[in-house]
Amino acid sequence: MSSLNTTTFSQHPSFLLVGIPGLEKEQFWIAFPFSIMYATAVLGNITLLVFIKTVPSLHEPMYLFLAMLAFTDLVLSTSSLPKMLSIFWLGSREISFPSCLLQLFFIHTFSSVESGVLMAMALDRYVAICYPLQHSSIFSVPVVVTLGSLVLVRGIVLVSPVCFLIHRLSFCHNNVISHAYCEHMAVVKLACGDTRVNVIYGLFVVFVVVVFDVMLIFVSYTMILRAVLRLPSTEARLKAFSTCASHVCVMLTLYTPALFTFLTHRFGQSIPHHVHIVVAILYLLLPPMLNPIIYGVRTKQIRDRVV
Repeated sequence: MSSLNTTTFSQHPSFLLVGIPGLEKEQFWIAFPFSIMYATAVLGNITLLVFIKTVPSLHEPMYLFLAMLAFTDLVLSTSSLPKMLSIFWLGSREISFPSCLLQLFFIHTFSSVESGVLMAMALDRYVAICYPLQHSSIFSVPVVVTLGSLVLVRGIVLVSPVCFLIHRLSFCHNNVISHAYCEHMAVVKLACGDTRVNVIYGLFVVFVVVVFDVMLIFVSYTMILRAVLRLPSTEARLKAFSTCASHVCVMLTLYTPALFTFLTHRFGQSIPHHVHIVVAILYLLLPPMLNPIIYGVRTKQIRDRVV
């Protein structure tokens, strides 16, 4: 009977999420700003979705991409924050193996989707500024929907093997995850046995998603900058810069904490673990909270509608 229980635990354990290691006593209070950020994210993104759906003038490619971004932000934040708050406030640290895999799947899939949507928005801005006469024909509504679908499918196809690879592992010693949510490498580190396939595939996914998307975004905005600087009118240049400024701000809020988390996870052993975890939480909270604020302030149609 004891052997049976051990085997069952090894294959399908329940995990214990620490929360913020080293700040277990303080995390009750730390949760309050996180909850405010989450409430702001939910309210802001739902407001954006409602405005874009109900205002016919917003049924354009840029705003359709913005609606995709808002939906992605809602899923991304909601898949992580409620469980985190239950850890911080209620001490509910246990999470079952299937729930952990499901949370991991949604977080990593929609992180990929968010990056893909930002890439699509950069391409949309490139065509709108560099080829304004062809923009409406190149980025028609069916094309926008197809791009959004491809980005979603890419996320699902890339992340699904991660879950299968974790499911085949055995967990025979430690079931305590030193994190506030189920993150790929945090779970893999608990496994006993060879995890090289998991690590290599995880790096492959990061390369395919982040490096590919960032490279396309960088090329798009380099071309946009060159086109804008050639404009004869100062007013036209300022208008073009203003249009792109919100996109650049949104990208910085996503990729800066993502890059910090990725590098410290693998190379930043000297950085305190609680700093790494707090930044990883902000990675899931900052973009969903700031995206609707940035676009609401900088987009005249949305700003006027809110007023």
